[in-house]
Amino acid sequence: MPCTFELDVPNLGYLDNNAGHALKSGTRVELPLWLAEMLAVSSPNSNKSLVTLDLPPSLAPRVMNALKADPKSVDLRALAQNFYGLGSRILELFEEEEVCDVLMDTFRSRAAEISDHASNAGASQRSGGGGVGNDGVEFLRGLDEMERGLFRAAHDSSKAMRVWMGDVKKG
Repeated sequence: MPCTFELDVPNLGYLDNNAGHALKSGTRVELPLWLAEMLAVSSPNSNKSLVTLDLPPSLAPRVMNALKADPKSVDLRALAQNFYGLGSRILELFEEEEVCDVLMDTFRSRAAEISDHASNAGASQRSGGGGVGNDGVEFLRGLDEMERGLFRAAHDSSKAMRVWMGDVKKG
């Protein structure tokens, strides 16, 4: 998580490749989210917190613009393996109405495509194909973990529906 130190901190210079020195106020470093959060809420003096948090690169304006333009073309997994989880956590820390709207629209748009791929994967298996096909494999590669779970659920339910329909026809 990118954050900016608001105070000088003795002996933390190694975070900025300056071991043995103080970390100066205004220095921007990347820290694990849990640590950045804790430092942001701790305030050694009552006026300032130790760090201010910045939006991570995976939620930068450039990414938001790409998602607004064509949500299906963005490889979310390359941005963050748990893209929506990260987005959800960041929205708890920041009041970013636009980010929330973009993430919601992105999920809605991609969910329809995921459902389509999940049902087509079942169809290609029935027709003797090897599963999802090359386009499908490329599509699946760009899904974050939540979307992969959605794909599995849609695929499994489609498969269960076909089995049930087969049993109904037999009975």
